[in-house]
Amino acid sequence: MEFTHKPVMLEECINGLKIKEGGIYLDGTLGGAGHSSEIIKKIGKDGLLIGVDRDEDALKAASERLKEFSNVKFVHDNHDNIKEILEELQISGVDGILLDLGVSSYQLDERNRGFSYMGEASLDMRMDKSQKLDAKQVVNTYSEEDLANIIFEYGEEKFSRKIARNIVLAREKKPIETTKELVEIIEKSVPRRGDGHPAKRTFQAIRIEVNNEIKPLYNCIRDSIDCLNPNGRLCVITFHSLEDKAVKKAMAEAEGICTCPPGLPYCMCGMVSFGKVITKKPILPTDEEQNENSRSKSAKLRIFEKKGV
Repeated sequence: MEFTHKPVMLEECINGLKIKEGGIYLDGTLGGAGHSSEIIKKIGKDGLLIGVDRDEDALKAASERLKEFSNVKFVHDNHDNIKEILEELQISGVDGILLDLGVSSYQLDERNRGFSYMGEASLDMRMDKSQKLDAKQVVNTYSEEDLANIIFEYGEEKFSRKIARNIVLAREKKPIETTKELVEIIEKSVPRRGDGHPAKRTFQAIRIEVNNEIKPLYNCIRDSIDCLNPNGRLCVITFHSLEDKAVKKAMAEAEGICTCPPGLPYCMCGMVSFGKVITKKPILPTDEEQNENSRSKSAKLRIFEKKGV
């Protein structure tokens, strides 16, 4: 299957990065190079694009899409390791970083990857197929309490405890091997409701756990800001409330939070600012984009600018 992913808020991201010709830019979630194919046009032949993705299928598709450009470095790694990636490349700083978080359209639509609750596939859900932990292991080995907590926190599923209980009862008879088997358990646990497929929230939660999408995110944002050159910009698209919360907190603390009592003529708390949050409120997709691309509906874009010299 072709690796396609309609880039969310493409124009807003390109404008937010304030791309300069000859600059160095890092796309930490390269995917099918939807955003990067526009970034590289703007940096010119003297610029450098670093494309990072944990999914080898994405890297293959992106390298094919960007094959006419010689100023691209492709890296099979996790954006959480941004400092180590740049150190390995012997690059001291970049002028812009883009993170388009969550799962790609290709990963959802490619049934054998196990991300989708439609059809039948082996329970996998790994973005990086070289890692050991997969959805089958989570579903079949995690305790009932851990499953319930994950489904509640990451999936915001109010029937999490019933789903977890029924998963444990089912796996006592035989291991749960496929997405279809898991969907059938969830459907028996959740009453019919009008907010989409009953398995949607649970599948999201298990995917987030398998790929450790939330826990390292705060540190990833702080590390990304550290890696920016003066006046460089970080653009982050989130699709989940916990993602957005971590990004918002990291950016706010990097901007600096003064704890001095009001009325003092100057700051005495020792606050250190690394730059400023450009988006006091997140940028949302236009109504037109949401109508054209339903997967953009929950997207939020936040932008941070590193302090100048």
